[in-house]
Amino acid sequence: MKLVRRTALAAVLGLMIPGAAWAAAPAPVAVVMTTDAGVVELELYPDKAPITAANFLRYVDEGRYAGAQFYRVVRAGTDPNPNAPIQVIQGGIDSDAHRGQMLAPIAHETTAMTGISHTDGVISMARDGPGTATSEFFITLGDNASLDAGGKRNPDGAGYAAFGRVTKGMDVVRAIQASPSNAPTPEPIVRGQILEKPVAILSVKRK
Repeated sequence: MKLVRRTALAAVLGLMIPGAAWAAAPAPVAVVMTTDAGVVELELYPDKAPITAANFLRYVDEGRYAGAQFYRVVRAGTDPNPNAPIQVIQGGIDSDAHRGQMLAPIAHETTAMTGISHTDGVISMARDGPGTATSEFFITLGDNASLDAGGKRNPDGAGYAAFGRVTKGMDVVRAIQASPSNAPTPEPIVRGQILEKPVAILSVKRK
């Protein structure tokens, strides 16, 4: 009789404690990004965006962001899209000298899949078509719902892959966004958005 009771109790405890049968979800990963404009601390969500977070962390862990920089800013007055305006700073490996540090493109994780909307301070991947994201990323300022799945910013409607957020250093993000951005560019769509003095990303490390 005691054996039966113990077995029943073990079964109940197994139902009450999911960790007894399944591994816990990955915890958020803290990352520190040091730039020549200041320090930005981030929290990444591998539980919600496993492919995108793992890609970014591989760039971090393998030192592939050496030579990276913030080079583009979008704000009121520089955005030519009046129907779906955004406010972001964009960075990554944007020089030909560092192209060899880029990894293969990753599958696209939409905000509908991850549940991470493009609210203030969210970090997300830049891309062309879905499934083309590599090293380039951006950080949002304010609510940018047009960047979510179904948003109007991109004609394909798939939005962008958000995978974390800023936990400290939004003052640095705002300062970068406010920097002069009239550097010459052959691309008409980004005129007025290219920083005259790109902000160097000195290091990106796990905290």
